[in-house]
Parts: sequence; structure tokens; C-alpha cells
Amino acid sequence: MAELANCPQCNRIFVKAFRQVCDVCFKEKEKMYELVYKFIRKKVNREASLWEVHEGTGVPEKTIIRFVKEGRIRAHQLRNIAYPCERCGKNIHNGRICDDCNGDMKNELRIHEKTARKSIQEERITYHTEK
Repeated sequence: MAELANCPQCNRIFVKAFRQVCDVCFKEKEKMYELVYKFIRKKVNREASLWEVHEGTGVPEKTIIRFVKEGRIRAHQLRNIAYPCERCGKNIHNGRICDDCNGDMKNELRIHEKTARKSIQEERITYHTEK
């Protein structure tokens, strides 16, 4: 069953089937992607910074970053594009968080799991006393 929704970008009503935005906004985003892709395919533009890609295409920096985060544009295609880690703000070239934050989060998770296991084991210990 199709669900009607308002597009989060333009507020138009659309049938929410395969996409989270309406067809008009989807096509607009695809046009922006094509502009960026054509720009970075040129050898002279491969060393361009995020700002230079924005200036050369007119595509907003946030949109270019979203293309990188989605994996549509790969870090090796644009070596000089950096954007902030979502956790600490350090500049990164791919993904959503930097390697340091990734390591910190893994350590925090290990500590949490260890504490949870210890807590479960302590709850299982029962003492039987005779009267």
C-alpha cells in the first residue's frame, strides 16, 4: 500500500514508495550529482578542494559532502575534499567519523559489554542457606 508524505525538502505531497523525497527534488539532486561528477572527472579538477568544487559547479558544499558520505563520490576521486567528523569535528575524507573516534567508540563499547557481562554474572550468583 502506497503512503502519502510531504517531501522534507520542498513540502510537496508525493507517494513515498522508494524514495524519501519527491520526484522533483530527486531529479534536482541527480542533476547536482552529475554536475559534480563531470567536474571531478576532468583531470585538472581532481585536486580541487570542497570549496573549489562548490565554486565550479554551484552545488552546495553540504550536498557534495552528502554524496561523499553516501559513497557516490569516493575519497580517491577527490583527495582534497575534507569535511568534519560528526563526533569531534576533525577533518576527514570518507565515512562519518574519524579513525580516532571510531577507535574510542569501539573501546567504549567493549567496556560497556564487559560491565554488562559482569553485571549479569553477579545477578546469576545465588546463595542457598540452610535453616
